Amino acid sequence: MAAETGADSGGGELARSIGLFQLAMIGVGATIGTGIFFVLTEAVPAAGPAVVWSFVIAGVVAGLTAVCYAELASAVPVSGSSYSYAYATLGEVVAMGVAACLLLEYGVSSAAVAVGWSEYLNQLLGNLFGVAIPDVLSNSPEEGGIINLPAIVLVALCALLLIRGASESAAVNATMVLIKLAVLVLFIVVGISGWNTDNFADFAPFGVTGITGAAGIIFFSYIGLDAVSTAGEEVRNPRRTMPLAILIALATVTVVYVLVALVAVAAQPAAEFEGQEAGLSAILESVTGQAWPGTLIAAGAVISIFSVTLVTIYGQTRILFAIGRDGMLPRFFSTVNPRTRTPVNNTIVVAIAVALLAGLLPINFLAEMTSIGTLVAFTVVSVGVIILRRTAPDLPRGFKVPGYPVVPILSILGCIWIIVGLRTITILVFLIWVAVVLVWYYAYGIRHSRLGEPGTQVEDRA
Repeated sequence: MAAETGADSGGGELARSIGLFQLAMIGVGATIGTGIFFVLTEAVPAAGPAVVWSFVIAGVVAGLTAVCYAELASAVPVSGSSYSYAYATLGEVVAMGVAACLLLEYGVSSAAVAVGWSEYLNQLLGNLFGVAIPDVLSNSPEEGGIINLPAIVLVALCALLLIRGASESAAVNATMVLIKLAVLVLFIVVGISGWNTDNFADFAPFGVTGITGAAGIIFFSYIGLDAVSTAGEEVRNPRRTMPLAILIALATVTVVYVLVALVAVAAQPAAEFEGQEAGLSAILESVTGQAWPGTLIAAGAVISIFSVTLVTIYGQTRILFAIGRDGMLPRFFSTVNPRTRTPVNNTIVVAIAVALLAGLLPINFLAEMTSIGTLVAFTVVSVGVIILRRTAPDLPRGFKVPGYPVVPILSILGCIWIIVGLRTITILVFLIWVAVVLVWYYAYGIRHSRLGEPGTQVEDRA
């Protein structure tokens, strides 16, 4: 069965070139940067200093889901992430619903991160050269601009790198992640000198509702755990490598997130976060009274947020590849360039869509839309673990969820709890989007699906 997809043998269409360290860095790279470098300006006004607990809640729910991902990634090591897992465990219709979640999750998060990158680029240019990109060219129409040009440029650069090949992209990403971690350690070390216990006085001004609402905004940053599983057919020894990479990424991310959030809210009053651009840089400049720490943070953010955008665009192209290979999108999406062995068509399509979102929409709406897509996809993965244990108990698994079935059930309940805390408009737009994708499935996908053909079902390919 493995031979039919190259799940273990390297015989698939995509090049199997990514090792454990690079894969773990894909997970860390897709995660750290989205939540920490700019989402505090959206989350702190919603929860106050208790945003630290919002990060903990999001981390615990993500952790419960991460071990579920680790089991499915070791049992079904193919491209497509939770789409492929849903295809294997819950059927084609549910898989298309999950595909809607993932396309939203990756496309919108790429755009959100690109918008945040634009803010830090302006901060860096101002600190180094005393210049700034005009507001009309660095803000969305809703924010008083015409288009966010730096965000579009970033998306184009990521697309060009991905077209060159997966191994080259993974190597560049790993380097950027190490720079990112060094910059965040700098923030913790310097920022702690501005610790002021008084900033925790009104700890939870909006109560539990504010804490869970902020957790929903933050949760989109945990997309990195899903990004690891999109690389199933480009990883060496995937049954061992994928679960290890997911767990390494989770541990690294959670520790860094909580420490940075704690230092940030201790060093700056909660009221000052709202509307603050390039927040971590601004905090360090305030704490030290000097420009150089903020400049270093801004430079690190410009470099490292590039890696987040790179990985999230990468993830979406591989999900489109998996859906196209199953026949539910035109063959255009399952075409692999014979020279680079990458889905170049998908990269171009995704880059255009993400560039439009990043150029025209504000960051807070993008963050919430990503969160709901991530949460629903995570829920399906946890359900998938339970289903696959019953339907395929003898399927080889390189990793098994500890505390089964309690852990996947808690993961499901945690995801639902955070979803309920999101704004009504976010949930409504999400439901409309899922409905559009399901209409596509019934109008096109169901007639072109390869379900039932020899070697096309995920269970067979795994």
